[in-house]
Amino acid sequence: MPRFSAAVPSAPALSLALSLVLALTACDGGVQGTPGGSGLRDPYFPKMGNGGYDVTHYDLTLAYDPGRRHLTGTAVITARAKQDLTAFDLDLDGLDVGGVTVEGRPARWNRTGQELTVRPHDDLDQGETFRTTVRYSGTPVTITDQDGSKEGWLRTADGALGLGEPTGSMAWFPGNHHPSDKASYDIEVTVPKGLRAVSNGEPTRETTSGDRTTFAWHTPEPMASYVATVAIGHYDVRRSTTKSGLPVYVAVDPTQAKASAKVLAKLPEIMEWEEYNFGPYPFSSTGAIVDRKNDAGYALETQNRPVFPGAPDTGTLVHELAHQWYGNSVTPKSWRDMWLNEGFATYAEWLWQEDHGGDTAQETFDALYRGDGDGDGAADKARWAFPPGKPSSAAHISDTPVYERGAMVLHKIRETVGDDTFYDIIQGWAATHRHGNADTADFTAYVEKKAPGKDFGTIWDDWLYGEGKPAKP
Repeated sequence: MPRFSAAVPSAPALSLALSLVLALTACDGGVQGTPGGSGLRDPYFPKMGNGGYDVTHYDLTLAYDPGRRHLTGTAVITARAKQDLTAFDLDLDGLDVGGVTVEGRPARWNRTGQELTVRPHDDLDQGETFRTTVRYSGTPVTITDQDGSKEGWLRTADGALGLGEPTGSMAWFPGNHHPSDKASYDIEVTVPKGLRAVSNGEPTRETTSGDRTTFAWHTPEPMASYVATVAIGHYDVRRSTTKSGLPVYVAVDPTQAKASAKVLAKLPEIMEWEEYNFGPYPFSSTGAIVDRKNDAGYALETQNRPVFPGAPDTGTLVHELAHQWYGNSVTPKSWRDMWLNEGFATYAEWLWQEDHGGDTAQETFDALYRGDGDGDGAADKARWAFPPGKPSSAAHISDTPVYERGAMVLHKIRETVGDDTFYDIIQGWAATHRHGNADTADFTAYVEKKAPGKDFGTIWDDWLYGEGKPAKP
């Protein structure tokens, strides 16, 4: 290898060298090398997530000005390389990147759509743990899903709401945004004095300096990014504990306080009932966030404390809290497996009704099969539009078959194995995959293992994967 000359370079040479250095460290700096993968080939969202590494922790420092709709953020992402890496990708939609470092050294980076490709100064070895810091700012975007719903960063009457299912979290922080990569979180949010910032996990600090207040939250258990949340507004925050000592944090928009009080008072009772039926609660706190009716078009099972657009009814609260076991703790490996979230949470509603003087689960099943109350038949037709184990497209992963027909699959399993084995299955499933990921093949294998000698062929073939309405049960 030839040696560089030790001679003092001329002024033009110095200028050229400086230009080259700047070109290599600026955005769009010609990132080269082998990225870990710009997507995980999810069957419905192939660009979401990134290959080559596993995130273990997100440390997010955010400041938001609702008046200007301006977000400033620093994301420190701790990850482990799953292979030798010369470059890697992060998902980030919108926002302006001010700089990126890897292990404290400036990194080259560029943007293509939602992909932020990073070329670290030093290559990363397989098994190496590394920290990436991204500084960013701007007006976060609201993402319209393929089904027409809104997610990402939603502007509310007095602040903002960050919702992430299925792709929205990339609107407010860079990361590996696929349910298969879960991590712990520290989220710190600074807002104008008088507002509050509520997030996942437990509060660790609240400080006011001048006209700004900072709220810090810590989530120790693994969390998929799509159930991470930040809610900014004028909330009444109440802290309590369940009979077992589990901390409860409830944040309610003052306009919804009266309407939601009766249902939210049932939260400890619902938690006790769900622990009895589903097994030990998998997280270190629980609660709820209740915003105004028009701030979001749907409830969402954000980890630790679900988000509700207006006062929830009891069934919806039961549903979203059940997701803490099924969806948040046991998380799908891909978006194809959404029925493992929604079918379980819907069946939790049926079981609650059955145990509290309402219709039995069998009666609910039979009414849905007959199409009772479906009027012109459109709802019944929608129920059988596709099998829950294979939604027809990304636009339909939250459609009726995933919820109702998914719950019907569970009821057919219950019919086949009996109550004792059924509750052993649903509790064991939550315990076996606690804080992990699983798919439909894992579930069917687990059921068959727990009930040897039982024939599940018709359930899998007709109810889980079969096209159209199965023959009368």
